[in-house]
Amino acid sequence: MRTPHVVVVMGVAGTGKTTIGPLLAARLGVPYAEGDDFHPQANIAKMSAGTPLDDNDRWPWLDAIGAWAHERAGLGGVVSSSALKRSYRDRLRAAAPDVVFVHLTGDRALIEDRMAHRQGHFMPTALLDSQFATLQPLQPDETGVAVDVSGTPEEITARALAALDGLDQTASQTS
Repeated sequence: MRTPHVVVVMGVAGTGKTTIGPLLAARLGVPYAEGDDFHPQANIAKMSAGTPLDDNDRWPWLDAIGAWAHERAGLGGVVSSSALKRSYRDRLRAAAPDVVFVHLTGDRALIEDRMAHRQGHFMPTALLDSQFATLQPLQPDETGVAVDVSGTPEEITARALAALDGLDQTASQTS
């Protein structure tokens, strides 16, 4: 039996991290943590006002997510985090070296449409361009998978599970 992963569901705003994360956690039988809950109030106020966060805003948030992931090492868990830059993912890996990333990717028009129709979220669609400008996709040396966000949440979750299974099979063949 393999050790459950701690999975970071990442991507720009509107890709479905908060929808796919809990579904993925349920299918894996592990707890889910909402990355937005780790933000200090000052960050939420800044984003609500339409101001993008800078790295100094993000470090404490990433450290809090990394601490949660570290506590879940060997137990498994799923947490959402935009994790847009390599340096952010490196910071998460510094706290929890075995995290695996599921990068939710998709067409900008689809993502903007989904953002425009969601209720009660502090991230305005005006910040989507800054999110895409900041995004640095997973690199070949980073443990993770890219998953397209077209389709239903169940279809996206199934693709994520299949991609994670493929990652596990590749890892077991090389070890």
